[in-house]
Amino acid sequence: MTKDNHRQQFPALANKAYFNYGGQGPLPEPALDAIYQAYKRVQLGGPFSGEVGAWVVQEAMLTRRAIASELTVPPQTIALTEDVTVGCNIALWGIDWKAGDHLLLSDCEHHGIVASVMELQRRFNIEVSVCPLAATLNEGDPVAVIADSLRPNTRLLVISHILWNTGQVLPLAEIVKVCHEPPLTPPCQGGGQEEFSRVQGDEQEGLPANKHKVRVLVDAAQSVGVLPLNLIESGVDFYAFTGHKWWCGPEGLGGLYVSAEALADLHPVFIGWRGIVTDSNAKVLGWKSGSQRYEIATSAYPLYAGLRSAIALQHEWGTIEERYAEICRLSKYLWERLSELPNVECLRKSAPEAGLVSFRLINGMPHKKLVDLLEKQGIMVRTILNPDCVRACVHYFTTEAEIDKLVGAIAIQLV
Repeated sequence: MTKDNHRQQFPALANKAYFNYGGQGPLPEPALDAIYQAYKRVQLGGPFSGEVGAWVVQEAMLTRRAIASELTVPPQTIALTEDVTVGCNIALWGIDWKAGDHLLLSDCEHHGIVASVMELQRRFNIEVSVCPLAATLNEGDPVAVIADSLRPNTRLLVISHILWNTGQVLPLAEIVKVCHEPPLTPPCQGGGQEEFSRVQGDEQEGLPANKHKVRVLVDAAQSVGVLPLNLIESGVDFYAFTGHKWWCGPEGLGGLYVSAEALADLHPVFIGWRGIVTDSNAKVLGWKSGSQRYEIATSAYPLYAGLRSAIALQHEWGTIEERYAEICRLSKYLWERLSELPNVECLRKSAPEAGLVSFRLINGMPHKKLVDLLEKQGIMVRTILNPDCVRACVHYFTTEAEIDKLVGAIAIQLV
């Protein structure tokens, strides 16, 4: 399918130059129609009927399979959720935290996740520290930074696969290996880590290294639908994602992958009938065998058909490897064009490895003002507060003409 024909299936692309895929992708017409037809079927069959009940079970199974195929994992490892944040919270709150446990997260995590971690710290009196991954955008080794930040009492690392603010792609498999195979000697306690709270003296020094695996929770908001993924090979424990960004599916539907090994130690927190097993007398017998135990109750089931349709449409254009290569080609083109502007500085000093291109203005114009001016011209980008910058996202069906329009409009505003 040609790019022009492919783009015609996205109504939102008809009257604007869209660069906000990292916030929300435009829903294609086939997905819109699939959602409508699914809602219509529910009403015609009776919203609460045996027929529709069986259909809901089938829809959920088909959706888990479609998602699992994209992530290269078994379907039973997928829990259907509303979004990335819900998936992250399932993993964060399902761990049996003890006072004095340590949680490590990067300095590039979304504030929704940071707030959850802060509440965990308050409620369970755990230790929380932040490792400086932002500084490794152009130089340095994020794996080494994380390794140096681990402690004997570290239980969980929280990172993003692609950092939402700078677009940096982290080497997930290498990071997981460091966390799952801790060093024989204690990690360094220095490194200028930013602390959420006072570390309890120097009592960590001299303790033996971790004898347990440090679990890894990944915010996959910017990686699912972009990177070719094999989560089994990566070894990651928890991978939270959404369908409404790079998959261009409906908002309100995402998921959480939980590895078979991590499943045993992650307890359901929000609990409902979809995640439990009962006998013929409705007596609760226990949890569903796989990640379905983290699903709760009634959802907007017609969205399932919409997400599957959106995913299938991606494959009509090309394989995930072909789509990722096109994203990288186009983001490099945008990065090169922006780098030519005298009053623009791209955060990355080399071509991006994904579809996020972040840049700052160096002439004093507020970033919010630029974003507002561009939107009035039908060009959609967004501001990022930390670091203070503008973020533009390119997908595989972005065109060079759109990029030229964006760069040209920025150049005019900076004259």
